[in-house]
Amino acid sequence: MNVIVSNLNKDKLVNLSIDVIKSISGEFEVEEIVQSFSNFFFNKMFLDITAIKDYKNLSNMQKLSMGLDVDKIIILLNDDPVVNSNVYLSKLVSMGIYNFAHDENEAMYLYNNPNSYRDVAHLQKVDDPVVENISTNIITNDVRVIGIKNYTEDAGATSLIYMFKNVLSKFYSVVAIEVNKKDFMFYNDKLMVSVKESDLNSFINKYKDFNIILIDLNDLDESVCYNVCTDVLYLVEPSLTKINKLIMLNRKAFDNISNEKVILNRSFFNDKDVKDFEFEANTKIFYNLPCLNDRVNNSKVFMPLFEKLGLVRRS
Repeated sequence: MNVIVSNLNKDKLVNLSIDVIKSISGEFEVEEIVQSFSNFFFNKMFLDITAIKDYKNLSNMQKLSMGLDVDKIIILLNDDPVVNSNVYLSKLVSMGIYNFAHDENEAMYLYNNPNSYRDVAHLQKVDDPVVENISTNIITNDVRVIGIKNYTEDAGATSLIYMFKNVLSKFYSVVAIEVNKKDFMFYNDKLMVSVKESDLNSFINKYKDFNIILIDLNDLDESVCYNVCTDVLYLVEPSLTKINKLIMLNRKAFDNISNEKVILNRSFFNDKDVKDFEFEANTKIFYNLPCLNDRVNNSKVFMPLFEKLGLVRRS
Protein backbone atom coordinates (compact mmCIF):
# COMPACT_ATOMS: atom_id res chain seq x y z
CA MET A 1 0.00 0.00 0.00
CA ASN A 2 1.12 3.56 -0.76
CA VAL A 3 0.77 7.04 0.70
CA ILE A 4 0.27 10.42 -0.92
CA VAL A 5 1.36 13.76 0.52
CA SER A 6 0.06 16.52 -1.74
CA ASN A 7 -0.53 20.24 -1.92
CA LEU A 8 -0.56 22.41 -5.05
CA ASN A 9 -0.03 19.39 -7.30
CA LYS A 10 -2.86 17.40 -5.75
CA ASP A 11 -4.70 17.06 -9.09
CA LYS A 12 -1.70 15.24 -10.58
CA LEU A 13 -1.64 12.66 -7.80
CA VAL A 14 -5.29 11.99 -7.12
CA ASN A 15 -5.85 9.65 -10.09
CA LEU A 16 -2.70 7.51 -9.90
CA SER A 17 -3.29 3.81 -10.57
CA ILE A 18 -2.09 2.69 -7.15
CA ASP A 19 -3.52 1.38 -3.89
CA VAL A 20 -3.50 4.16 -1.32
CA ILE A 21 -3.54 3.47 2.41
CA LYS A 22 -3.21 7.09 3.52
CA SER A 23 -3.41 10.49 1.86
CA ILE A 24 -2.86 13.92 3.38
CA SER A 25 -2.96 17.33 1.75
CA GLY A 26 -1.57 20.70 2.76
CA GLU A 27 1.73 22.40 3.52
CA PHE A 28 3.73 20.75 6.30
CA GLU A 29 6.96 21.27 8.17
CA VAL A 30 9.34 18.52 7.10
CA GLU A 31 9.48 17.34 10.71
CA GLU A 32 5.71 16.76 10.62
CA ILE A 33 6.04 14.54 7.56
CA VAL A 34 8.88 12.57 9.10
CA GLN A 35 7.02 12.14 12.39
CA SER A 36 3.84 11.02 10.61
CA PHE A 37 5.50 8.37 8.47
CA SER A 38 8.75 7.28 10.14
CA ASN A 39 6.98 4.42 11.92
CA PHE A 40 4.23 3.96 9.33
CA PHE A 41 4.59 0.98 7.00
CA PHE A 42 4.11 1.83 3.34
CA ASN A 43 5.37 0.67 -0.03
CA LYS A 44 5.93 4.03 -1.75
CA MET A 45 5.26 7.66 -0.91
CA PHE A 46 4.26 10.11 -3.63
CA LEU A 47 5.39 13.45 -2.22
CA ASP A 48 4.35 16.74 -3.80
CA ILE A 49 7.33 19.01 -3.22
CA THR A 50 5.01 21.95 -2.53
CA ALA A 51 3.69 20.04 0.49
CA ILE A 52 7.07 20.68 2.16
CA LYS A 53 7.22 24.10 3.78
CA ASP A 54 10.28 26.03 2.54
CA TYR A 55 11.18 23.25 0.10
CA LYS A 56 13.75 25.47 -1.65
CA ASN A 57 15.88 25.28 1.49
CA LEU A 58 18.04 22.20 0.95
CA SER A 59 18.45 21.69 4.68
CA ASN A 60 14.78 20.70 4.78
CA MET A 61 15.37 18.14 2.04
CA GLN A 62 18.30 16.84 4.07
CA LYS A 63 16.03 16.41 7.09
CA LEU A 64 13.66 14.42 4.89
CA SER A 65 16.47 12.18 3.63
CA MET A 66 17.68 11.52 7.16
CA GLY A 67 14.25 10.89 8.64
CA LEU A 68 12.68 8.62 6.03
CA ASP A 69 13.80 5.91 3.65
CA VAL A 70 14.15 7.97 0.48
CA ASP A 71 14.29 4.82 -1.63
CA LYS A 72 10.55 4.65 -1.00
CA ILE A 73 9.84 8.27 -1.95
CA ILE A 74 8.92 9.67 -5.36
CA ILE A 75 9.02 13.46 -5.31
CA LEU A 76 6.76 15.35 -7.69
CA LEU A 77 8.55 18.56 -8.65
CA ASN A 78 6.80 21.74 -9.71
CA ASP A 79 7.84 24.28 -12.37
CA ASP A 80 9.92 26.38 -9.99
CA PRO A 81 13.28 27.12 -11.68
CA VAL A 82 15.08 26.67 -8.35
CA VAL A 83 14.07 23.03 -7.88
CA ASN A 84 14.72 22.30 -11.55
CA SER A 85 18.19 23.82 -11.50
CA ASN A 86 21.29 21.70 -11.89
CA VAL A 87 22.49 22.75 -8.44
CA TYR A 88 19.29 21.71 -6.66
CA LEU A 89 18.98 18.37 -8.47
CA SER A 90 22.66 17.67 -7.88
CA LYS A 91 22.17 18.17 -4.15
CA LEU A 92 19.15 15.86 -4.12
CA VAL A 93 21.26 13.15 -5.73
CA SER A 94 24.00 13.74 -3.15
CA MET A 95 21.41 13.12 -0.43
CA GLY A 96 20.40 9.82 -1.98
CA ILE A 97 17.14 11.18 -3.43
CA TYR A 98 17.09 9.61 -6.87
CA ASN A 99 13.39 9.52 -7.77
CA PHE A 100 11.82 12.82 -8.80
CA ALA A 101 9.27 13.46 -11.53
CA HIS A 102 7.56 16.40 -13.24
CA ASP A 103 4.18 14.83 -13.92
CA GLU A 104 2.02 11.83 -13.04
CA ASN A 105 3.30 9.76 -15.96
CA GLU A 106 6.92 10.13 -14.88
CA ALA A 107 5.89 9.40 -11.30
CA MET A 108 4.21 6.14 -12.31
CA TYR A 109 7.22 5.16 -14.38
CA LEU A 110 9.46 5.61 -11.33
CA TYR A 111 6.96 3.65 -9.26
CA ASN A 112 7.51 0.65 -11.53
CA ASN A 113 11.13 1.38 -12.46
CA PRO A 114 12.85 3.23 -9.58
CA ASN A 115 16.10 5.01 -10.28
CA SER A 116 19.43 3.91 -8.89
CA TYR A 117 22.45 6.19 -8.51
CA ARG A 118 23.67 5.25 -11.98
CA ASP A 119 20.47 6.67 -13.49
CA VAL A 120 20.99 10.11 -11.97
CA ALA A 121 24.78 10.26 -11.57
CA HIS A 122 25.02 12.60 -14.56
CA LEU A 123 23.15 15.24 -12.54
CA GLN A 124 25.71 15.30 -9.77
CA LYS A 125 28.54 17.76 -9.84
CA VAL A 126 31.68 15.94 -8.73
CA ASP A 127 34.23 17.84 -10.82
CA ASP A 128 35.35 20.31 -8.15
CA PRO A 129 38.07 18.94 -5.83
CA VAL A 130 36.50 20.71 -2.85
CA VAL A 131 32.77 21.39 -2.71
CA GLU A 132 31.03 22.49 0.47
CA ASN A 133 27.27 22.35 0.59
CA ILE A 134 26.62 25.27 2.91
CA SER A 135 22.88 24.55 3.02
CA THR A 136 23.27 21.05 4.41
CA ASN A 137 26.69 21.31 6.08
CA ILE A 138 27.93 18.30 4.13
CA ILE A 139 31.62 18.36 3.20
CA THR A 140 32.85 16.85 -0.04
CA ASN A 141 36.61 16.62 -0.63
CA ASP A 142 38.71 14.47 -2.94
CA VAL A 143 37.65 10.84 -2.76
CA ARG A 144 37.84 9.38 0.75
CA VAL A 145 38.79 5.72 0.84
CA ILE A 146 37.68 4.36 4.22
CA GLY A 147 38.81 0.86 5.09
CA ILE A 148 37.05 -1.12 7.81
CA LYS A 149 38.76 -4.12 9.35
CA ASN A 150 37.52 -6.71 11.84
CA TYR A 151 40.12 -6.71 14.61
CA THR A 152 38.28 -9.20 16.75
CA GLU A 153 36.80 -12.18 14.94
CA ASP A 154 33.59 -11.45 13.00
CA ALA A 155 33.24 -7.96 14.48
CA GLY A 156 30.60 -6.95 11.92
CA ALA A 157 32.50 -5.07 9.21
CA THR A 158 30.30 -6.32 6.37
CA SER A 159 26.97 -5.29 7.88
CA LEU A 160 28.43 -2.03 9.22
CA ILE A 161 29.64 -1.05 5.74
CA TYR A 162 26.17 -1.77 4.38
CA MET A 163 24.64 0.54 7.00
CA PHE A 164 27.32 3.20 6.49
CA LYS A 165 26.63 3.16 2.76
CA ASN A 166 22.88 3.54 3.24
CA VAL A 167 23.33 6.67 5.34
CA LEU A 168 26.25 8.24 3.46
CA SER A 169 24.48 7.72 0.12
CA LYS A 170 21.97 10.34 1.23
CA PHE A 171 24.73 12.95 0.89
CA TYR A 172 27.45 11.48 -1.30
CA SER A 173 28.14 9.15 -4.19
CA VAL A 174 29.33 6.00 -2.38
CA VAL A 175 30.60 2.62 -3.50
CA ALA A 176 31.54 -0.30 -1.23
CA ILE A 177 34.20 -2.89 -2.05
CA GLU A 178 35.00 -6.12 -0.22
CA VAL A 179 38.32 -7.90 -0.69
CA ASN A 180 38.73 -11.67 -1.14
CA LYS A 181 35.17 -12.53 -0.09
CA LYS A 182 31.70 -12.50 -1.65
CA ASP A 183 29.41 -11.59 1.23
CA PHE A 184 28.24 -8.40 -0.49
CA MET A 185 26.31 -10.41 -3.05
CA PHE A 186 23.58 -11.02 -0.47
CA TYR A 187 22.73 -7.30 -0.33
CA ASN A 188 21.79 -7.24 -4.03
CA ASP A 189 23.31 -3.76 -4.48
CA LYS A 190 25.19 -2.96 -7.69
CA LEU A 191 27.37 -0.46 -5.82
CA MET A 192 28.60 -3.12 -3.38
CA VAL A 193 31.21 -5.11 -5.28
CA SER A 194 33.51 -8.02 -4.44
CA VAL A 195 37.07 -8.11 -5.79
CA LYS A 196 40.27 -10.07 -5.48
CA GLU A 197 43.18 -8.34 -3.80
CA SER A 198 45.04 -8.25 -7.10
CA ASP A 199 42.20 -6.20 -8.65
CA LEU A 200 41.69 -3.77 -5.76
CA ASN A 201 43.72 -0.86 -7.12
CA SER A 202 42.06 -1.03 -10.53
CA PHE A 203 38.60 -0.99 -8.92
CA ILE A 204 39.52 1.97 -6.73
CA ASN A 205 40.64 3.79 -9.87
CA LYS A 206 37.37 2.82 -11.60
CA TYR A 207 35.38 4.62 -8.91
CA LYS A 208 37.75 7.56 -8.49
CA ASP A 209 34.95 10.03 -9.35
CA PHE A 210 32.87 8.88 -6.39
CA ASN A 211 33.02 10.88 -3.16
CA ILE A 212 33.52 7.92 -0.82
CA ILE A 213 34.82 4.39 -1.26
CA LEU A 214 34.19 1.99 1.64
CA ILE A 215 36.38 -1.11 1.75
CA ASP A 216 35.81 -4.28 3.76
CA LEU A 217 39.48 -5.11 4.26
CA ASN A 218 38.98 -8.63 5.62
CA ASP A 219 42.43 -10.26 5.92
CA LEU A 220 44.26 -7.71 3.78
CA ASP A 221 47.83 -7.07 4.96
CA GLU A 222 48.28 -3.96 7.11
CA SER A 223 50.78 -2.36 4.73
CA VAL A 224 48.36 -2.72 1.82
CA CYS A 225 45.54 -1.22 3.90
CA TYR A 226 47.41 2.03 4.37
CA ASN A 227 48.59 2.14 0.78
CA VAL A 228 45.01 2.22 -0.53
CA CYS A 229 43.02 3.85 2.32
CA THR A 230 42.87 7.42 3.57
CA ASP A 231 41.35 6.10 6.83
CA VAL A 232 41.34 2.67 8.48
CA LEU A 233 38.77 1.82 11.16
CA TYR A 234 39.48 -1.15 13.42
CA LEU A 235 36.37 -2.90 14.71
CA VAL A 236 36.46 -4.52 18.13
CA GLU A 237 33.50 -6.44 19.50
CA PRO A 238 34.06 -6.04 23.26
CA SER A 239 32.58 -9.33 24.45
CA LEU A 240 34.69 -11.39 26.86
CA THR A 241 35.00 -14.32 24.46
CA LYS A 242 36.12 -12.15 21.53
CA ILE A 243 38.59 -10.13 23.61
CA ASN A 244 40.08 -13.16 25.38
CA LYS A 245 40.49 -15.00 22.09
CA LEU A 246 42.24 -11.99 20.57
CA ILE A 247 44.66 -11.71 23.51
CA MET A 248 45.40 -15.44 23.45
CA LEU A 249 46.42 -15.14 19.81
CA ASN A 250 48.45 -11.96 20.34
CA ARG A 251 49.20 -10.57 23.79
CA LYS A 252 50.22 -7.24 22.22
CA ALA A 253 47.09 -6.98 20.10
CA PHE A 254 45.96 -3.68 21.58
CA ASP A 255 49.45 -2.22 21.64
CA ASN A 256 49.46 -2.58 17.85
CA ILE A 257 46.39 -0.36 17.41
CA SER A 258 46.82 2.04 20.34
CA ASN A 259 47.18 4.99 17.94
CA GLU A 260 44.55 3.90 15.43
CA LYS A 261 40.85 4.65 15.00
CA VAL A 262 39.36 1.85 17.13
CA ILE A 263 35.59 1.44 17.09
CA LEU A 264 33.70 -0.73 19.53
CA ASN A 265 30.98 -2.44 17.52
CA ARG A 266 27.93 -4.36 18.74
CA SER A 267 28.72 -2.82 22.11
CA PHE A 268 26.60 -2.69 25.26
CA PHE A 269 29.13 -0.40 26.97
CA ASN A 270 28.13 2.87 28.61
CA ASP A 271 30.56 5.79 28.94
CA LYS A 272 32.06 4.41 32.16
CA ASP A 273 32.56 0.98 30.61
CA VAL A 274 34.37 2.57 27.66
CA LYS A 275 36.73 4.45 29.98
CA ASP A 276 37.43 1.27 31.94
CA PHE A 277 38.10 -0.61 28.71
CA GLU A 278 40.48 2.12 27.50
CA PHE A 279 42.42 1.86 30.77
CA GLU A 280 42.61 -1.94 30.65
CA ALA A 281 43.60 -2.10 26.98
CA ASN A 282 45.75 1.05 27.10
CA THR A 283 44.01 2.05 23.88
CA LYS A 284 41.92 5.10 23.06
CA ILE A 285 38.46 4.30 21.67
CA PHE A 286 37.48 6.44 18.68
CA TYR A 287 33.76 5.63 18.86
CA ASN A 288 31.34 3.30 20.64
CA LEU A 289 28.62 1.74 18.45
CA PRO A 290 25.70 -0.22 19.93
CA CYS A 291 24.04 -3.25 18.36
CA LEU A 292 22.08 -1.98 15.38
CA ASN A 293 19.24 -3.15 13.16
CA ASP A 294 20.43 -3.06 9.55
CA ARG A 295 16.82 -2.82 8.32
CA VAL A 296 16.22 0.67 9.71
CA ASN A 297 17.62 4.17 9.23
CA ASN A 298 20.61 4.56 11.59
CA SER A 299 21.44 8.16 10.67
CA LYS A 300 21.11 9.48 14.23
CA VAL A 301 23.61 6.91 15.52
CA PHE A 302 26.15 7.44 12.75
CA MET A 303 26.10 11.24 12.35
CA PRO A 304 28.36 11.97 15.37
CA LEU A 305 30.82 9.36 14.07
CA PHE A 306 30.75 10.86 10.57
CA GLU A 307 31.37 14.26 12.14
CA LYS A 308 34.47 12.92 13.90
CA LEU A 309 35.65 11.52 10.57
CA GLY A 310 35.20 14.92 8.94
CA LEU A 311 32.40 13.78 6.63
CA VAL A 312 29.73 16.15 7.97
CA ARG A 313 29.70 19.39 9.88
CA ARG A 314 27.00 20.33 12.35
CA SER A 315 25.37 23.75 12.17
